Amino acid sequence: MAELSPLHLTLLMGPRIPVPVPQPVTDALLSAQVTVTAGQRSGFQLSFDLSKKGLIRETLLPAGFFDPEIRVILMVTLRGTPTVLMDGICIRQEVGVSNQPGQSTLTVTGEDLSVLMDLEQKEHVQYPALSPAARAAVIISQYATYGVVPVVVPEIFPQTALPTQRVESQKGTDLEYLNELAKANGYVFYIDPGPVPGVSRGYWGPEVRLGVPQPALTVNSDAQSTVDQMTFSFDGTAREAPQAMVQIPATKISAPVPLPELSVLRPRMAIKPAPALKKKVIADTAKKDAPQALAETLAKAAESADAISGSGQVDVVRYGHVLRARELVGVRGAGITYDGLYYVKSVTHNLQRGAYTQNFTLAREGLISLTPAVVP
Repeated sequence: MAELSPLHLTLLMGPRIPVPVPQPVTDALLSAQVTVTAGQRSGFQLSFDLSKKGLIRETLLPAGFFDPEIRVILMVTLRGTPTVLMDGICIRQEVGVSNQPGQSTLTVTGEDLSVLMDLEQKEHVQYPALSPAARAAVIISQYATYGVVPVVVPEIFPQTALPTQRVESQKGTDLEYLNELAKANGYVFYIDPGPVPGVSRGYWGPEVRLGVPQPALTVNSDAQSTVDQMTFSFDGTAREAPQAMVQIPATKISAPVPLPELSVLRPRMAIKPAPALKKKVIADTAKKDAPQALAETLAKAAESADAISGSGQVDVVRYGHVLRARELVGVRGAGITYDGLYYVKSVTHNLQRGAYTQNFTLAREGLISLTPAVVP
């Protein structure tokens, strides 16, 4: 598994600072799977051969080498270019013992470093005169010992309250609060491993729908095809038009908040955005400040904007690149309606001896891309 020409897989494990695993552990690795999905915690699963007299069964497993809280880093090097797939924590192990030779296995399951932010309930932690972005930066910086570097984008509608008005406080775990702050502003929070092992970005901000797209996924193009088959769908009821009401100061009169232009949060990728067939009133906004109500309205609109989805599987060696979730990618060969740029919503990496495939899902807000010609 260590040598997959032109692929090389590197596995590091350890209590706090992971180190390369012993060669018998690398040799015993049967498969590795890493799932990265926008809006969710990333996870991994490693399967090892548990031979009767092997190092894992006789020494490492009893010594706690695969116990919960052990840190795991998975990195692949494709044609000389390294990509960190996972920096996470073991949370579960399963041992399957069989009478058949070679059928006994150890399966280790874990999640990315954000699981560490979800272990301790905190009550009434106060953040006087701090904006949501500043609060996010303070929380993320507490995990610097794990190599997590805060990358925080200020919220679109400033929401810093004076201490004489109110003092914002946290209830729940750090991860719950970070997600709560992000969701209220139409933002996301996730931990992105890399670019080098042991370092990660704690990203709090809008979904990254700008920048240089990844090499195109090509289908139905004979020898140029990198994907055998792709499936696209258009959900006409997905998009909603949210409405919020705020109370005018010094009166009891409520007025609707105008729906902000979605492109300030998510740049448009399609010429024909899906229509918002559903109308929805957001609850509990009447007594909130106007910036908070605006942010929440924009967040709700963004949440349901992606009516177009695509899915497929790519062979990494044939594709020539490691497809990354939470970034842009082009599609070619599907016709003018569905070609163009997409946001990569999720990627599942499947690594086995001699094979590396990725299952992916894509998303955008409408038909006919604004960028029909994409990078090959």
